[in-house]
Amino acid sequence: MARYTDEIPSTAAIGGHPIHPMLIPFPIAFLVGALAADLAYWSTDDFFWARLARWLVGAGLVTGALAAVFGLVDFLTRHRIRQFSSAWIHFLGNAVVLVLSLISLLLRLDDPADAVLPWGLVLSAAVALILLVTGWLGGELSYRHKVGVVPDTPGHAPDDSTPRGPGVIR
Repeated sequence: MARYTDEIPSTAAIGGHPIHPMLIPFPIAFLVGALAADLAYWSTDDFFWARLARWLVGAGLVTGALAAVFGLVDFLTRHRIRQFSSAWIHFLGNAVVLVLSLISLLLRLDDPADAVLPWGLVLSAAVALILLVTGWLGGELSYRHKVGVVPDTPGHAPDDSTPRGPGVIR
């Protein structure tokens, strides 16, 4: 397994801030919310929850595709990122999430209530489980392998009086 101590700055960034991590909370929230809405529909039989799940899957698909574009830019333009097996699992797992979400949305277009049981719920649960793994690996890439981390520069390095160590927030 490749290990580096140097930062791997993001290619897709605004003012040095990587775009991909700014966008990922949206598809995660929408797609996990779709699972919650599917479960609510299953327990209440209220059509509101089925319609909400359809909208959440659609929003998750759109925002996930947008986040994927910026993640893909970094993945393809930074050779070192592709040396980590966790990057490949993150990349491929999130591609599977987008495909499953597209299938889920297509099932829900005509009759969102009819689509929930069983396949809408199964797809939402699978997507949420995959997101647990790929989200964890995305965190590993950022925090352990320093992917997308802004490199220390002379103007931004902490001075010697800055406390360091576990639990210290800078």
